[in-house]
Amino acid sequence: MPSDSTVLALVTRFAAQPHPLGVRVASDRLVDALVTLRDVLGYRYYVLGTACERAETFDVVHAVRDVDTGDTVCVVAEIPKDPAEIASAARVYTGADWYEREVWDLFGIRFLGHPDLRRILLPDDYEGHPLRKGFAIDTPWGYRPSTRPAGGGS
Repeated sequence: MPSDSTVLALVTRFAAQPHPLGVRVASDRLVDALVTLRDVLGYRYYVLGTACERAETFDVVHAVRDVDTGDTVCVVAEIPKDPAEIASAARVYTGADWYEREVWDLFGIRFLGHPDLRRILLPDDYEGHPLRKGFAIDTPWGYRPSTRPAGGGS
């Protein structure tokens, strides 16, 4: 859980809105908020990056930790589905690199300024982004049951 003082600092500096696990910031303030967390407030460890699809938007989530106190804060930014893009956090926290590639691969969210935005889990010629709500399961790229025997045998 984030400390009250961290949430208050982000609310004051970035007009952020408190969120149960941290704050919600405007998408154009995300990188500035992450820089402040790292350089001013001591949140030097990148924990995770992910996304969540809403009816009309995506929430992009970055979690960072203060290793001295153990506090973790999530910074959430809402972006439109078209264009689904936001500034990359990879130049602020190098740990964001692969998480942003995963979000690109599975959701199709483009991270502007990312040093190497390409698929990380799926083949380069994979069509679509399978964690989007509208992804068709009945495509050649859709769900394929495992061919391995039940029970984990090889």
